[in-house]
Amino acid sequence: MRASLQFPPELLLKAQGPGLAIKAAIFDVDGVLTDGRIYIGELGESFKAFSTLDGHGLKLLDQGGIIPIIITGRDSPAVRRRVADLGLRHAVYGAKNKLAVAQPLLDQLGLDWPEVAAMGDDWPDLPLMTRAGFACAPAQAHAEVRAVAHHITAAPGGHGAARECCDLLLMAAGRYQALLSSHLETLDGGHP
Repeated sequence: MRASLQFPPELLLKAQGPGLAIKAAIFDVDGVLTDGRIYIGELGESFKAFSTLDGHGLKLLDQGGIIPIIITGRDSPAVRRRVADLGLRHAVYGAKNKLAVAQPLLDQLGLDWPEVAAMGDDWPDLPLMTRAGFACAPAQAHAEVRAVAHHITAAPGGHGAARECCDLLLMAAGRYQALLSSHLETLDGGHP
């Protein structure tokens, strides 16, 4: 089966990063992995809705050799649970200054900004997006964020926007087709 998903060639070139392959991708949570709304119960507990498309996209990114990183300005049990359920190894919660926490993490991973993609939806994400080799924003992102993004997704945050970014990065890296083909195998090793 050949991939039916396609992106314009010029966008794929941008998504490869400036001369270096993208090796990691930073994602915000509220407004990117969720629709940005926060539901608060009478006891103060918060609830968030996550898209399974986005979650699978983050896992595929990791399988494709691009490190998914979560950096979020809020900290909540719901977000920690989702990150743990996805098996993501790199996450920073409650980051008031996202650049201040991102730089040491990138240093630890031995990565420079041209090797990193970043996806955000609001002003706190701008320092990451303006330094990243490739910047992506969901459809409903703030105007200033959309202005610096190399790509604005068709899907809004929490409804497949992160998956679109993951698919784009994997396709630009030449790893999308192999991952798609590997998912056509059944558990018994045969083809569907």
